[in-house]
Amino acid sequence: TGVSGAGKSVLMGSIMAVLGLKDSEAKLIEADVSHKFNLEEFGLESEEINTFRLFRDKTTRYFINSQAVSKKNLASIAKEHVKYLSAKEINEFENERFLNLLDSLQAKKDAKFNEILSEFRLKFEEFSQISRELKKIIDEEKRVEELKEFASFEINKIESVSPKIGEFDELMELKKRLSKKDKILEAWNRAEQIFNFEQAVTDALNISDIDSSFFEEAMNELRVARENLNMDELEDVDIEGVLDRIEAINSLVRRYGGEEEALQTLKTRKAELARYENISFEKSELERKFKQNETAVNALADKISQARAANLKELESLINSFLKELYMSEISLKINSKTLDAAGRDEVNLSLNETALKNLSSGELNRLRLAFIASESKITGGGEGVIILDEIDANLSGKEAMSIANVLLNLAKFYQIFAISHQPQLSSKADSHFLVEKRG
Repeated sequence: TGVSGAGKSVLMGSIMAVLGLKDSEAKLIEADVSHKFNLEEFGLESEEINTFRLFRDKTTRYFINSQAVSKKNLASIAKEHVKYLSAKEINEFENERFLNLLDSLQAKKDAKFNEILSEFRLKFEEFSQISRELKKIIDEEKRVEELKEFASFEINKIESVSPKIGEFDELMELKKRLSKKDKILEAWNRAEQIFNFEQAVTDALNISDIDSSFFEEAMNELRVARENLNMDELEDVDIEGVLDRIEAINSLVRRYGGEEEALQTLKTRKAELARYENISFEKSELERKFKQNETAVNALADKISQARAANLKELESLINSFLKELYMSEISLKINSKTLDAAGRDEVNLSLNETALKNLSSGELNRLRLAFIASESKITGGGEGVIILDEIDANLSGKEAMSIANVLLNLAKFYQIFAISHQPQLSSKADSHFLVEKRG
């Protein structure tokens, strides 16, 4: 509490800012939060007590446990733990949350209902996978002749060359030798004259009492080197044939990246061609599975829808009981059918005196959100996190303010609640009271 302009909203805004949920002019804000956040998916390490820090110089930077984090990711992390009831956000009334409450009510009455939900989700995922595969094969069927023609073209192109792994490098080496063949032979013809003087050199070494073995070894190595050139085998090589083969393999290398990749593509295209030729059978098999799974999924969805419809009035009555405490008109809930998804085919719509949620005043919306959170806590038997309320009792009578205080008192069993108030009712129920003053 505090007089107008004392800085209550600045203080509350600082809490929001350090969590990335609001902007702030502060140079430095730090907050310690005792909660196990899901930080791993953001590449951050969690601690038993997580320290959030905002530092503003030329730009604003955010840290969790001294690890830098973007404002967007910070807000995503914080929103799982912090509810801010001020702005016109209606995420409490998302369809999924209504369905979860209806499912929780049914699970209390039927211990096997959670098994039905799990089976439905599993079957729906399987059904979705089959649906995607069937759609793909139907699309392929429309252009199967084009696909078959393309696969056959690539198969013929690769098979006509029939490359071997490493063949291109071997042929390039052969081409290199062929291009130097004449020069090599000419050079060796000149060099072979050395053998005419071999005996003369040996005699000169012997008469000089010099061991001639080193010279003889050198000459023998020279003969071996000449013989290893295998120039004779190049005589029968078809140079034009080698060049044509290099060009053919090079075209595959350019297209596929190498001989090995070309052979892998050949294997893939053969498998695709076989599949295209059997596409009618594969489609029939998928259609059979589709109908089988569709029947199973619809049967489970029907069971779930019936259970939700049976619990709708109970949920409506519970929310209205809290709204009555808050001196608000009753809401009405209605289930409509929608396209089947992982949550089923049910969509819960809420209306207050036939007024849409987006047209409610801030005060009405916040009290409605409180009623929903209170109902959620009562059904699930718990709750966790922080609720921040910005002048939720503004422009309300004392009686209405006290009703909000009583609902907050019940919620405080599960949540840590921060509230700005100008009335004594909320303050009188709070565990801690901070008086905000502006000094200087």
